[in-house]
Order: sequence, then structure tokens, then C-alpha cells
Amino acid sequence: MSTTQNAARTAVPTPDGFDVPDELTATDSKLVYLFVAVSDGVTVDDLQSTLDMRKIGLFPVLDTLTERGLIDRVDGEYVSSAA
Repeated sequence: MSTTQNAARTAVPTPDGFDVPDELTATDSKLVYLFVAVSDGVTVDDLQSTLDMRKIGLFPVLDTLTERGLIDRVDGEYVSSAA
């Protein structure tokens, strides 16, 4: 297990070694964040079909994750932020 910590945010270690930032409290946000983190880039359609979530629920989650600098949108796909 690993734990990431910096001045801006701390992270909770997960059993598989992927860190989830403490600021993510909603289950949907954590799920989408982890899925994007382990992917090479995903579209909204990928998230919808794989996570069985409705687009109307995905867009606010993706917006929040992007605004917080946790993921980026590149060429129509969402990827982990380099930060």
C-alpha cells in the first residue's frame, strides 16, 4: 500500500495501491476517479457503459474532478492529471 501526501491534499491508500484524494467523499467521484486513473484515457461513453452510470450523473462528477485538477480532458478523453 502506498500513501501520497503533499501540502495541498492527502490521499487514502487503497488495497491495490491506487490513492484516492481525501477531498473525494462521494462514492461516484471515487469510482470515476479510480477508473480514469487506471485507464489510458476514457470517453464518457466508456464510463457510462463500464460503470453503468447515466451521462446526466457523469458530467457533474467529471466537471468536479477536472476543476479540482485531478483529471484532465484531452482530445475528447479524460486522463489522470499530471499534477
